Amino acid sequence: MHAHREFIAAFDASLKGATLPPGVTACAPDETERRFAVYRNNVASSLTEALARRYPVIQRLVGAEFFAAMARLYAEAKRPRSPVLLEWGDSFPDFLAGFPPLQTYPYMADVAAIEFARGVAFHAADAPPAAPEVFASADPSRLRLRLHPSVQVLRLTSPAVSIWTLNQPGSAPAPLTQTQPEIALILRDRAFNVPVFAISAGDAALIEQLGQGATLMAAAEMAHWAEPQHDPQPLVLRLIQSGAILDAMETPECAPKSAL
Repeated sequence: MHAHREFIAAFDASLKGATLPPGVTACAPDETERRFAVYRNNVASSLTEALARRYPVIQRLVGAEFFAAMARLYAEAKRPRSPVLLEWGDSFPDFLAGFPPLQTYPYMADVAAIEFARGVAFHAADAPPAAPEVFASADPSRLRLRLHPSVQVLRLTSPAVSIWTLNQPGSAPAPLTQTQPEIALILRDRAFNVPVFAISAGDAALIEQLGQGATLMAAAEMAHWAEPQHDPQPLVLRLIQSGAILDAMETPECAPKSAL
């Protein structure tokens, strides 16, 4: 096992440009270096393409050539831990936040966080949504709503939702009018689309409280603290229409204590 680990480390170092690992050869030994160089380039290109598919808006913002160079640096520092490339790239937002050439573009990490969260949402486990009629006669003080696993709230430090929206395929060029930090709501809807919404502080508090198991009334009260004029109905309706509420359960009232 020790020798195996050493070989893996040497092989990975060779993929990054070091000398060939011991034992690697070809039918024609003088072609070994050339053949390995082809393999090295294929690995780098595959990882770059995988990252570009996960972060298309980042690629659009920085340009394909810059993205390819940046992706190779990231791939050398953060190798995939699984053969499933879908699981790779989770640390890319942090990488962008600390990447010196992008220090004057702090929104890049937020945009990347949105893109990664969308991938997580799209591949979240399937679950049937609650039927709308279960909400008709429910008591909000005892109603607990279970959210779909795709539902995520991102508290961003930049207007990244607006930037992400302006850089979607087919979007007409337009100036960025939003300058304040935004909060993103990401979910997978009934049609398997993954929209991104900019939501208020009250909406964010409501979703976070529901996710922690609070009743609808208790969550609405916390949303009111975050945003005094908050109205929970539009957000709850959006969640219902999107199929993002899995079930609605009324907590039973406390039974009276029996007499001693």
